[in-house]
Amino acid sequence: MAETINWQDFAKIDMRVGTIVEVNDFPEARNPAYQVHIDFGEEIGIKKTSAQITTLYTKEKLLGTQVVAVVNFPKKQIANFMSECLILGAVNGKDVVLLQPEATVANGLKIS
Repeated sequence: MAETINWQDFAKIDMRVGTIVEVNDFPEARNPAYQVHIDFGEEIGIKKTSAQITTLYTKEKLLGTQVVAVVNFPKKQIANFMSECLILGAVNGKDVVLLQPEATVANGLKIS
């Protein structure tokens, strides 16, 4: 188990629901990945990320899918691409199962 955090630490994490609006191959990535663009609504807009989710998801299956992501990480350079958020998923070896809302909700809704 990871280190225990307090409520104030958890409150700093800004997790939001967004809809995937664009998915591209990312051949420059060290591990198989996609470049994913996610619409988080009016307040946040569209953010992009690199996601190692190629084993269970095709680009076509991802388009229009709602996901949960952390949107307040600092930008991170991955190869020639700047990642702006982190999609959340359950990791089982090389397979990542995306965390998704059970029903369609408005883009940008906070997770709490």
